[in-house]
Amino acid sequence: DIVYFDIAIGDESVGRIEISVFGKDVPKNVKNFVKLANGEKGFGYQGSGFHRGIRDFMIQGGDFTRGDVTGGKSIYGNKFDDENFKLKHYGPMWLSMANAGKNTIGSQFFITTVKTPWLDRRHV
Repeated sequence: DIVYFDIAIGDESVGRIEISVFGKDVPKNVKNFVKLANGEKGFGYQGSGFHRGIRDFMIQGGDFTRGDVTGGKSIYGNKFDDENFKLKHYGPMWLSMANAGKNTIGSQFFITTVKTPWLDRRHV
């Protein structure tokens, strides 16, 4: 699957981000991300922004309920369990689901801007 976000700064369109997802490796996470991206469940990422960016690390989005890094929800309920940690954070432009500890995946995600091996086995 490929998911895309049309990006705007204020009212000015600045382009599109296309994200390939690994449905065979993490199918539950991919289903959650794709359905939030396309709004199929009646809620999701549309109209939300990137609420955090850390230079030489990542940009984070997906808090469409509060917009302050404390909100969001999954298609399975508020949070759901970690699926597995097969995939690694190999370098820039890798998508990963943010969490607040074990088994707390919701809707927040981040896109790496550098290799982040310290996140392996902590974020799906």
